[in-house]
Amino acid sequence: MPVSGRTASLAVQTMLQTATGRSCGYGTLPTTASLPTGVTMPYSVLYELGQTPSGPPFGDSAADARMLFQVSSVGSTAEQASLMADKVRTAFMAKAAPGSAVFATPIPIPGYAVTDREVDREDGTTSASSTYTYLQRFALSITTTGS
Repeated sequence: MPVSGRTASLAVQTMLQTATGRSCGYGTLPTTASLPTGVTMPYSVLYELGQTPSGPPFGDSAADARMLFQVSSVGSTAEQASLMADKVRTAFMAKAAPGSAVFATPIPIPGYAVTDREVDREDGTTSASSTYTYLQRFALSITTTGS
């Protein structure tokens, strides 16, 4: 079966909220009820940018995909947006120990395994109406586990 974009996105959203200690919206800004910090800045917004499937045909029970995600780190100052972007980058890319192949922050996706991660692009900080946003894109390689 193909990799579920929604399932993967929700797992990434949960990972970001846990690892950064800040709220993360899925395609929109967090709500006041969003955990852990509501709409209090800084926060992040996750966008699923699509996937490139590989491996067996879609009808096969085993599938792989390279999924792209954009994270917009939002703050009331450029420094706050940059600090949030640092937390997001660390959440995605930090290793468990120097030289280790294991990532420090797992991304558990039911029925799938994340086999690789990479920074795809960073566009840096922009501002509009006294709100600063730092844009980053990350790629995840995901495979079906069969469970």
